[in-house]
Amino acid sequence: MRPRSLDEVMGQRHLLGPGTPLRRLVESEAPMSLFLWGPPGTGKTTLAYVVAGVTKRRFVEISAVSAGVKDVRAAIENARRELGMSGRQTVLFVDEVHRFNKAQQDALLPAVENRWVTFIGATTENPFFSVISPLLSRSLLLTLESLSDDDIRGVLKRAVTDERGLGGRATLSDDALEHLVRLAGGDARRSLTYLEAAALLADEITVEVVEKAVDKAAVRYDRQGDQHYDVISAFIKSMRGSDADAALHYLARMIEAGEDPRFIARRVVIFASEDVGLADPTCLQTAVAAAQAVQLIGLPEAGINLAHAVIHCATAPKSNAVVKAIGAAQSDVRKGLIGQVPGHLRDAHYPGAAKLGHGEGYKYPHDFDHGLVRQDYAPAELLDRRYYEPTTHGAEKPIAERWARIRAFLRGE
Repeated sequence: MRPRSLDEVMGQRHLLGPGTPLRRLVESEAPMSLFLWGPPGTGKTTLAYVVAGVTKRRFVEISAVSAGVKDVRAAIENARRELGMSGRQTVLFVDEVHRFNKAQQDALLPAVENRWVTFIGATTENPFFSVISPLLSRSLLLTLESLSDDDIRGVLKRAVTDERGLGGRATLSDDALEHLVRLAGGDARRSLTYLEAAALLADEITVEVVEKAVDKAAVRYDRQGDQHYDVISAFIKSMRGSDADAALHYLARMIEAGEDPRFIARRVVIFASEDVGLADPTCLQTAVAAAQAVQLIGLPEAGINLAHAVIHCATAPKSNAVVKAIGAAQSDVRKGLIGQVPGHLRDAHYPGAAKLGHGEGYKYPHDFDHGLVRQDYAPAELLDRRYYEPTTHGAEKPIAERWARIRAFLRGE
């Protein structure tokens, strides 16, 4: 079912439109060097095959898992010989290129520098960390995205009817199609593997057949309906209630149902400030790191990172003082309680500011003991307002004690 042209490629529309590097590569005779960076099953190898097939170039594939410097040099030498004898160009595709060490990557440089080959390197890891700078700077970096549900549906429907696939010899129910889409998690290769396994069991592919074929129960979960909102609500409330086991159950339920991991990660990041806050300041760091991991590596491995953050959030001491503080401040602003910025706090750096009295009388806190000096910071109308009321939970207890002393000093209480 590998696409034979760029028009047959599912997804990656941002890379396949008119004027994009891939289109230019296909439409021109000049060799180029590319890195394709993206999660598994998004079409990196497919795009390399398509480029070679459409442009009638030789296709040579090397796996960085098993190849060494000798293999790289041999492939390059053969490409040079072919170019010199027949004028035919070669697409040198290196899969898992991030697994090459520095010496192996160095061996690619002459071919890239001298345009002896059209080099395409595929990687699931950030090339800025895994590829040497000379090689990366001589190549275009294209980022592939996980396929959407609609893309995966298109892949599966085509495979059912196309002669290269099942050729209409089997039928696929709508429920089974949706189950396969959820199981695929944006990976086209995985979706076709599961479809093939199911087709070996029966000509009428139902949810039950798919469950039996891949040994994964269908999780009843509608990402646009009640289940989506009910499960995420239970997930948040379980973390808020400090029940890590329950939170992990709902996390697993969402992952297995094919929920967008970026959505889950965003909710965990929000929770870290909304429900944990300064009771454990490191909780937000963990949540943000998990969200970044989701972007970098994707599922299924990113499920571990999400679980890490969820357990941290669930077991951390809780405080909603941060969300209450900003909520109260925003409420006052919306009511019109704003006031003028005190003159001594206004910007005094531009010409003429001094004539307006801006900055006059400002006391620089670092010139005073403990970095504190009594002066008005809030507008006059808001001097009596209190927004941040910390709890005594976890790491927020010493913050509460210090803030009480600072507030009393500043207010002259």
